[in-house]
Amino acid sequence: MSQQYVISGTSAEAIAASVEAGVAAGALVPGVRLPSVRALAASLDVSPTTVASALAELRRRGVVVSQPRSGTRVADRPPLRPTWSAAAVPAGVRDLALGNPDPALLPEMTGAVLALAATGLVGPPEAGTFSQRLYGEAPVEPGLAALARAAFAADGVVADRVVVVSGALDGIERALAAQLSPGDLVAVEDPGWPGVLDLARALGLRLAPVGVDDFGMRPEALAAALRAGARAAILTPRGQNPFGAAHDKARAAELRELLRDVFVVEDDHLGPVAGVPYRTAAGRSGRWAVVRSVSKWLGPDLRCAVMAGDELTLARVEGRQSLGPGWVSAILQRLAAALWERTDAQAAAETYAARRTALVAALGARGLAPHARSGLNVWVPVPDEDAVVRALWAAGYSVAAGSSFRLGSAPAVRVTTAALDVAEAGAVADAIAAAVNPPSRTRAA
Repeated sequence: MSQQYVISGTSAEAIAASVEAGVAAGALVPGVRLPSVRALAASLDVSPTTVASALAELRRRGVVVSQPRSGTRVADRPPLRPTWSAAAVPAGVRDLALGNPDPALLPEMTGAVLALAATGLVGPPEAGTFSQRLYGEAPVEPGLAALARAAFAADGVVADRVVVVSGALDGIERALAAQLSPGDLVAVEDPGWPGVLDLARALGLRLAPVGVDDFGMRPEALAAALRAGARAAILTPRGQNPFGAAHDKARAAELRELLRDVFVVEDDHLGPVAGVPYRTAAGRSGRWAVVRSVSKWLGPDLRCAVMAGDELTLARVEGRQSLGPGWVSAILQRLAAALWERTDAQAAAETYAARRTALVAALGARGLAPHARSGLNVWVPVPDEDAVVRALWAAGYSVAAGSSFRLGSAPAVRVTTAALDVAEAGAVADAIAAAVNPPSRTRAA
């Protein structure tokens, strides 16, 4: 824990508020470990029961997470508005940690915006001007809806209508809130995306970790979670972050059968740049949602995703949306539709696949066993995450420690290959191999 911040309070409420204040101020940063219940109780002169109650409330709100043998730490995406900024990667260190798409492979925005304004596509076509949607109008742009329905249908996803949300996590949150209640158990991928894990915690849901292999959730692990009472499952059919797993037809069919009695949410955050076809496991239960973001192939700043699902789930999502923001900006929807029509996502997908494959091959040649069947990242099992991250930092590379992605799975690091040129793969693999297997020191004669 940070030596500059001292948790205070004599009641569970005050202790929890003190931790939250430290997180919001940046004194307790994501991933930092808190004192044990007994140690904190002794320092505050309160009972262990009081501290345990405070930590339970913080866990319920998604501020902290607890793992066996790892204690309690600040969540990676706590639901607090921070008053601090994360430190930037310093000059000379290559950022392979953040998971961003390659900006060079995103469509150029300026020309698209000017073209839309000139042709009237940013406003009603008959107006030929830049206009805005008014209250009471339909929340989904017909052009974007048509593109989304066609893409879903091509992937075997029934999409009689779609809802537009503000990105993948917004859609997942709205879908979960539409069907689940605090305390419900939900099956999640392990390792999985911290944003999804922390979001589920913030909604008061309990997590049932399900191990993954190169083809997604392992059926036997999912079956165990369902026997334990999971009422829903969140899956990533392709480009799974961080593992790179992707369903094939056989795995999708097996998972679909297992999920016949629960609510299913599928996260297609990569869309067509994942590098493999979409194989859905949703629909068998009659309660499902598929969220497809445009962030990784059209641009994160569009804050736009399309959602298909059963009629009741979509009605609840859109109804709740109408009580808050109302709709996703029609201007952004029209821009997303225009870029969707004009962008060659296949070319970007092939570039991403070549970069990912180059690093996987280079690591394999050096005796490592990475996972990356699809997506923008490579998951590299390691014996000691912290030691590897530090060694790579010293070698000039920033990678993500696997601890923030893992619930009970084995240690690893995540390397983002989105902007890693194929020619760089060998040097990066050398650095990773040296960090995993440092040369042994010998005593001088």
